[in-house]
Amino acid sequence: MSEKFAEVKQADVLLSVTNLSVDFTTDDGVVAAVHNLSYTVKRGQTLAIVGESGSGKSVSSMALMGLITSANSKVTGEVVFDGQDLMSSTSEEVRKLRGNRIAMIFQDPLSALHPFYTIGYQLIEAIQVHQELSADDARARAVSMLNRVGIPSVEQRMDEYPHQLSGGMRQRVMIAMALVNDPELLIADEPTTALDVTVQAQILELLKDLQQEFGTAIILITHDLGVVADMADDVVVMYGGSAVEYADVMDLFYSPQMPYTWGLLASVPQITEHRERLDPIPGNPPSLINLPSGCVFAPRCAFKDLVPDSRCESERPQLLEVADGHLLRCHLDDQQRMFIRQDRNIGIID
Repeated sequence: MSEKFAEVKQADVLLSVTNLSVDFTTDDGVVAAVHNLSYTVKRGQTLAIVGESGSGKSVSSMALMGLITSANSKVTGEVVFDGQDLMSSTSEEVRKLRGNRIAMIFQDPLSALHPFYTIGYQLIEAIQVHQELSADDARARAVSMLNRVGIPSVEQRMDEYPHQLSGGMRQRVMIAMALVNDPELLIADEPTTALDVTVQAQILELLKDLQQEFGTAIILITHDLGVVADMADDVVVMYGGSAVEYADVMDLFYSPQMPYTWGLLASVPQITEHRERLDPIPGNPPSLINLPSGCVFAPRCAFKDLVPDSRCESERPQLLEVADGHLLRCHLDDQQRMFIRQDRNIGIID
């Protein structure tokens, strides 16, 4: 696993995450929120992290931002940002990066923005924390960034409070705040949640335009595979706190290999000549306090009986390379996966 990531040209890699694990100790037991997660993010590209709620997507990104600091938490692994090991850095060193070279768009802008301060005050503060600018220069930069993200009547909005803005405009303010210090890495946690489809399309188009303008790398956390197809270069599929498939976006959609990924793709509505029922994944995600002893997806997998000796229920599969740059955690062999994909018309079969 580590050797595979070492093959990527280091000059192209902005962020390297290796064996990241996050555990929370509770009265009911240890919650294994993230387990041995590894990926790389290249400069100027987008990595999507997908999976159901509770799969560890947001927790993993909060950990690399240094935002998990509670006494009952334990974060291990290696996180290297542009040559700097964040896990061994002091909290002050990480704080200087956060909001400056690494920024985050949170899932709920109404909760992330302070309700007692105006939009302008919060943007100016975000600028002055990391840049030695006067209040007038900081305000001018804030106004410029709000214009770039498409906020109308900017001078008026600067003096308004978060609750006075629509959901779409609050999300645009969050994007402006995240980009105001020209970060090299932007973490977008479900940036279009609770927005209507028109505003969602506008926000995604805005992110793509700003990425091209600033050359920003993006980690996009989402459960929407349509967004992934439109935005991502590489994709990590997470389930039960672990990565179960990792590939570039074309491979993931054209040649998915993991039964869980098949289930996600089958759950997406398709516009076809014949109306067909959606094929949802049966059952529920596992408890992160009591994960299955074998494959974490085995209790919901329709194909586990194809693997001999009940290996799916007793042995946890390793994340192994099955094609160039395509990593998979599954006990099914190549022929079994190909037969299933052809039989069920999953992905595009060559």
